[in-house]
Amino acid sequence: MDYIVLDMEWNQPWPGSPSARKVLPVQIRGEIIQIGAVRVTEDQTVADEFQVLIKPKYYRRLNRRVSKLTGIKETQLREEGVSMEEGMAAFRDWCGEQVIFLTWGFDDITILKENLQLYGIDDSWVSRWYNAQMIFNAQTDGSNAQKALKTAMEIFEIEATRPAHDALGDAYHTALICAKLDLKKGTAEYEEAVKSHVNGFHGAELPGCISRKVFYDYPDKRAALSAMSGAENQCPTCGRQMLGSRWFAQPGHRYMDLATCPEHGKFLIRVRLSAQPEGTVRVSRLTYEATSEAAQAYARRVEKADPEPTAATRRRRRRSKLPPRETEKKEEA
Repeated sequence: MDYIVLDMEWNQPWPGSPSARKVLPVQIRGEIIQIGAVRVTEDQTVADEFQVLIKPKYYRRLNRRVSKLTGIKETQLREEGVSMEEGMAAFRDWCGEQVIFLTWGFDDITILKENLQLYGIDDSWVSRWYNAQMIFNAQTDGSNAQKALKTAMEIFEIEATRPAHDALGDAYHTALICAKLDLKKGTAEYEEAVKSHVNGFHGAELPGCISRKVFYDYPDKRAALSAMSGAENQCPTCGRQMLGSRWFAQPGHRYMDLATCPEHGKFLIRVRLSAQPEGTVRVSRLTYEATSEAAQAYARRVEKADPEPTAATRRRRRRSKLPPRETEKKEEA
């Protein structure tokens, strides 16, 4: 049985654009534009490769950030890309029967399944897959943190010979890492590795982390952040409730805030929100020293931020959004 090491690139609409407002038959987080894959044989030999560009059907305008990151251009997709149906047929044919998929992270398979469902293509053939990050962690330092591909390559002393953020390049480097792992053992013990990850934290720590904790079953994001700045915002030294300042959003459903304990001073709080199967929200919370690298990143973010609006400013903004007649009536009153 072969292992198929898979990596993909996908396009996302620019927030507020007409594409972002499209109502699709299936909700997707991105439309696939490139698939790269490398076969690793049962004896863990890195073998043949597959690559294809997919011409997007729903998010046709290429997000400039995606283009900058991947080097893919709209003209290239129009000229060299194939339809999703054609690309998937070729990929499935190349994979063959009885294969196990390996990805670096949880996102690729989820995005693949969403896209297959969107196009009405059978997705049962990609049901057997494993996140190679979990196997790597279990067989190296045993940590829960998701390591970047570059970090894992450095640990295994693998030199980069392909471009990063290219589907085939990333798949090839992932395949070199997988070839150094005990994949049979890793897949057999995968459930325990994922359990350790779920009970731990999604995302790597920065230096200076002094406390880690996971919270479960919040009804939504607002309730989760409210708890993190309220009852659960406890000083890591004395346990007293701390006073928060302002949440700043970061990529990947992450937020950070600088909290203050009356006795022990300031601490930087970082949280990541993730959806649980039943629809509730899970929070991974990290607490850092005020002098840590994470706290310095918060300070830089504060310097760039607009002043937080006062209650009066918020009222004026709401009032300015009222239709003209309603505004006139309020002024007359």
